[in-house]
Amino acid sequence: MSKRVVIDPITRIEGHLRIEVELDANNVIEKAYASSTLFRGLEIIMKGRTPYDTGLLMQRICGVCTSSHYLCGTLAVENAINAQVPINAKYIRSLILTSLEMHDHIVHFYLLHGLDWVDVVSALSADPAKAAQEAMKWSKTPMAAGEGELRAVQEKVQGLVNTGKLGPFANAYWGNKTYAFTPEQNLIGLSHYLKALEVQRVGAEMMAIWGGKNPHPQSIVVGGVTCVRDMLDPARLQEFKQKFAHVAEFIERAYQADILMAASAFGKEPSVLGGCNISTFMCSESIQLNEETHLFTSGVIRNKDITKAEDVDLSLIAEDVTHSWYNADKPQHPYDGTTIPEHTPFIERDTLEGKRPTINEAGKYSWVKSPRYNGEPVEVGPLATIAVNYAKGNPYVVPVVNEFLKTTGLPAGALFTTLGRTAARMLHTLIIARNGLTTFESMVNNLNSDQTTYIEPTIDPAKEYKGVGVIEAPRGLLSHWIRIKDGLVENYQAVVPTTWNASPIDGNGKIAPYEASLVGLKLEDPTKPLEVLRVIHSFDPCMACSVHVMDYKGQSLSEFRIPAQAM
Repeated sequence: MSKRVVIDPITRIEGHLRIEVELDANNVIEKAYASSTLFRGLEIIMKGRTPYDTGLLMQRICGVCTSSHYLCGTLAVENAINAQVPINAKYIRSLILTSLEMHDHIVHFYLLHGLDWVDVVSALSADPAKAAQEAMKWSKTPMAAGEGELRAVQEKVQGLVNTGKLGPFANAYWGNKTYAFTPEQNLIGLSHYLKALEVQRVGAEMMAIWGGKNPHPQSIVVGGVTCVRDMLDPARLQEFKQKFAHVAEFIERAYQADILMAASAFGKEPSVLGGCNISTFMCSESIQLNEETHLFTSGVIRNKDITKAEDVDLSLIAEDVTHSWYNADKPQHPYDGTTIPEHTPFIERDTLEGKRPTINEAGKYSWVKSPRYNGEPVEVGPLATIAVNYAKGNPYVVPVVNEFLKTTGLPAGALFTTLGRTAARMLHTLIIARNGLTTFESMVNNLNSDQTTYIEPTIDPAKEYKGVGVIEAPRGLLSHWIRIKDGLVENYQAVVPTTWNASPIDGNGKIAPYEASLVGLKLEDPTKPLEVLRVIHSFDPCMACSVHVMDYKGQSLSEFRIPAQAM
């Protein structure tokens, strides 16, 4: 008889995610289910409002990747009304996105995902002198990895342990046999964890130069941007370059080194050499370098074939709700999508922890819909971006990937693993860090002859419009879809990266990346399922924000009524 393990909540993510798995007698996962347990209703709130408020409202979907939704919602309106945005505005928007990507990926790997790889308890027994020598293997100029620095980190964390108040290091699965770093390697990773706390602040400041603040920037508007004085101020321009260089240095000297170290240490650890059981990957173009070129291009690859890629056809996207807590009689294209809640209760059953409420996989079990591309589940995210652009021969991507594969001795196919997904996020960040200032220089050069940042948009109340905004957010392909009628939003749908990756079973019985990635994974100790966390965290889950909460018995805890009239 199979054993059911319930992990709820999954921590070190944005939002609320529940994972349930069924194990065979050898503790191998036979079935897996991902359930987002909070309802997100921003799409409903958008109805009846002025399209000009779209970006500002939709960025409230998330408290992490706020500028992604802000930009994508604004692009949807501009696409609908065919607004021709000035190139300077496109550069500013790309600089905001560049800053977000660098900041977000650092935060994800170190502060959310890093402790799946780094055993903090092991680091306390390391020899700082040996650790400093180890760091030299992975970077010619290691950061925060000198003997004195490492000893200070060790003493700081030991002091924390001695107080009995472990803070972010509490309630973890330290000592799990799937940790593969030596004590010295763990100490290096721990030092970079603490350093990342400092660096991410600079990354946030870098984005705020153009966005006005972080999170929830305010400088993007339908028709362009408003940060004109910042763009024209030499002091602000220099400040951005300095902050960019500071963050890029950490990416080069610490983040890259740690992933190279992980590739070596975990290269034979079975729990990270699978975890990629979906074969279709999709991404959008991203980051405008100059008037003709984007840093990353869009595309789709099938069967994990990195020798060829297809163009994306947005008409092939449809969302299924067979196992989602929504009501719809068939898969819907986002332009025609509905958001009609239909919650069903959990069911009590035996689990490894005793009797517990569990999802009903035969019915509906998640607030995440099931988007499909031409009927197939798709993985999106940095791995998809790297794989698609490698397949397309992107000159900014191919040399960096080849360098990584040569250094690690891994074959290209190794990208399609949990370890590869984690490495791909670093490669994505590294490529942005090495090329992001091209956008900056293009903008500065263009300002010599053109300082336009905005065109006044026009929405005719007598006309109907529809449009889509598509960008590559830190977690993958993001699209916002809008219909406008009588000058107001008639319908709105957002298909976010985590919707693609975390979706439940669709009406054809096909599972999506989260669930598929766990099937076949063997757990060392089912009561301490570190392997599950490591796989799921590699996607960087960002469960959508909510408007109301239910407990597991289906009882309403609070209700909020928000007028939907135009503002």
